[in-house]
Amino acid sequence: MTLKERLDADFKDAMKKRDTVRKETISFVRAAIKQYEVDNREDIDDAGVAAILAKQVKMRKDALGDFESAGRSDLVDAYNAEIDVLQEYMPKQLSAEEIMDVVKETAAEAGVEAGSGKAAMGKLMGSVMPKVKGVADGNAVRQAVMEYLG
Repeated sequence: MTLKERLDADFKDAMKKRDTVRKETISFVRAAIKQYEVDNREDIDDAGVAAILAKQVKMRKDALGDFESAGRSDLVDAYNAEIDVLQEYMPKQLSAEEIMDVVKETAAEAGVEAGSGKAAMGKLMGSVMPKVKGVADGNAVRQAVMEYLG
């Protein structure tokens, strides 16, 4: 079962169970997937769906800070519930240690020395990000690269 098929099945299940948070969250994701397919005139695969899910989670996490500073605990709770639903469909995320291992491995392949400073950051980030796409947050990768470059 593909990720799109799983989302469709879970959407129907949420409708039957009258689970409004799950239904609406999955509906937003399905709409984003459909929009991508219409814009690009192609069917999306599981990797593309995972990228859309990651983007949806990032959008909600970014908005959480604004809601917290505005004292809107109702919206914070709602967005956290949506994030929980979305993360059920995302692949397991890499830990900080696993990200650092990928950074070290990629740096060795690219010939970037540890402690070489920010000059090599673009080169290293450009090499690491395709390897961890969908399984690691960009901010966590950036932090690991900065730590490695010292």
